[in-house]
Amino acid sequence: MRNRFTMAGAACALAGWATLAALGAAEPGPDPYAGETKEQRDARMAWWREARFGLFIHWGVYAVPAGVYKDRKINGAGEWIMYDGRIPVAEYRAFAKSFNPVKYDADAWVRLAKEAGMKYIVITSKHHDGFALFKSKASAWNVVDASPYGQDLLKPLAEACRKHGLRLGFYYSQAQDWNNPGGAAYGGHWDSAQDGSMDDYLRDVAVPQVKEILTNYGPLAILWWDTPCDMTKERADLLVPLLRLQPGIIHNNRLGIYPGDTETPEQHIPATGYGDRDWETCMTMNDTWGYKLHDHNWKSTETLVRNLIDIVSKGGNYLLNVGPTAEGLIPAPSIERLKAVGAWMKINGEAIYATSASPFKKLPWGRCTKKLSPGGATLYLHVFDWPADGILLVPGLKNAVDAAYLLADPSRKTLRASAAPDGVVIETPPEAPDAISTTVVLEIRGAVEVEPLWLTQKADGAIALPACEATLHGSGLKYESGPERDNIGYWLDPREWASWDFMVTAPGVFKVSMQVAAVQKSALTIILGDREIKVPVPATGDYGRFTAVPVGTLGIGAAGKTTLAVKPVVEGWQPVNLKSIDFTPAK
Repeated sequence: MRNRFTMAGAACALAGWATLAALGAAEPGPDPYAGETKEQRDARMAWWREARFGLFIHWGVYAVPAGVYKDRKINGAGEWIMYDGRIPVAEYRAFAKSFNPVKYDADAWVRLAKEAGMKYIVITSKHHDGFALFKSKASAWNVVDASPYGQDLLKPLAEACRKHGLRLGFYYSQAQDWNNPGGAAYGGHWDSAQDGSMDDYLRDVAVPQVKEILTNYGPLAILWWDTPCDMTKERADLLVPLLRLQPGIIHNNRLGIYPGDTETPEQHIPATGYGDRDWETCMTMNDTWGYKLHDHNWKSTETLVRNLIDIVSKGGNYLLNVGPTAEGLIPAPSIERLKAVGAWMKINGEAIYATSASPFKKLPWGRCTKKLSPGGATLYLHVFDWPADGILLVPGLKNAVDAAYLLADPSRKTLRASAAPDGVVIETPPEAPDAISTTVVLEIRGAVEVEPLWLTQKADGAIALPACEATLHGSGLKYESGPERDNIGYWLDPREWASWDFMVTAPGVFKVSMQVAAVQKSALTIILGDREIKVPVPATGDYGRFTAVPVGTLGIGAAGKTTLAVKPVVEGWQPVNLKSIDFTPAK
């Protein structure tokens, strides 16, 4: 894993997609889905959008060293130990002699995933170390030919998935390969045994192996590419046509150039989803994908359940990872957590499966998912913070309520719900049936109608306009969230802009500043009413290195709804990341 995607990479990708679109307009390209209609795409993606929850499995030779090389703990994820430890090819290949997963029980793995409420599984058929979990004619660096186990690991999993009704997908590292000569590696090779032609590697190893996995293990539902290091359109064109071997298969955005079917935020949940794009957050239970002996930083069941709810409430899927040992065992803490999540799903699965994103931008007590019906909709209110006073306000909801009840209550006993000036009020029991998340069901009449909540001025007079609350105008500009991101980014097109609507209760004069980051000098224009201020943006050297830049003094003369806009200065425009705009009352 490790999603290494930079602003420069984004620019290259956008340029590539534009080129691809131009080529596609002239003649059919290699992408089998290039001419797909919206109706065809919706039909192909339907099962995936209903599933919402899947199991990721990272498994391979890296489970043998398990994060330790020459008695030294290697920083980073377990499956990257060869790269992070700069282990020579010959030494790394020796680990395969100890890869003997005699305790592997594919049926038990699939039953565990099913018990957790998962609907599909994606396993690493070949990760960046190049080790294939299947018999391959293209490279002897595979489990059958290079390990004492000597058996294909994918076939039993495919059989178990068919038996228990789960969909199966394969992860395949198409570009990075640190063992087969010519495979790519971020930052270059560290062992001459890795050297060779990448084009030869693609032709002789990657393409034949993708053919093998798409031919020998059907039906396959997903092909999960990863890290398109050194991939070009010409190289991607060798691989994307192979999708035709499994009609209807879903693939992600990591092949290179081609956008694929799904966005793949890694280890974080985007604050606002991806609009009309399907997306899937992949995430570990601890800090590693592949098994790592000393990583005990396990997420709690509460975190895992709330992550699932949060993701689905924004229209995404949750692909939750396990990293089995070299013996073929899923670690006990992973099993415990999957079973606990499954217990919650048995009661609340209706509020997850086949639901769509929340109609609310933000809820103070939790999240919402929904299902549409001919006469209205069902809103599933996932309440994390149970109201102490027994009153749950659904802010901004304008619809009439036909029914309200607890999903955990088999009797469907009606809760009292009534209209209020600021939304719908529900009278709740004194205690939450589930401390992690209790689901309150609202059946409403007509199309969902929600009055958006406005940002409000703080008690001390300050006004904070964070990136996550901005309205973005344009198709490329997006909100970036994650461990190191909380900003408006991908500001490649100077015609795109952002705005905030907020409520002023104490008008006056304010000192205004903004948090920005840029690799090169640029400029933004702040627009408030009839006032426009051009603000130079300094080069901070990195899109993640933010600095406070003073905008100047702005006056707001009246209380009420106010809008501020930020637009690029077109002349000399260079991309800028914007984290926030802050108003402080002038003394």
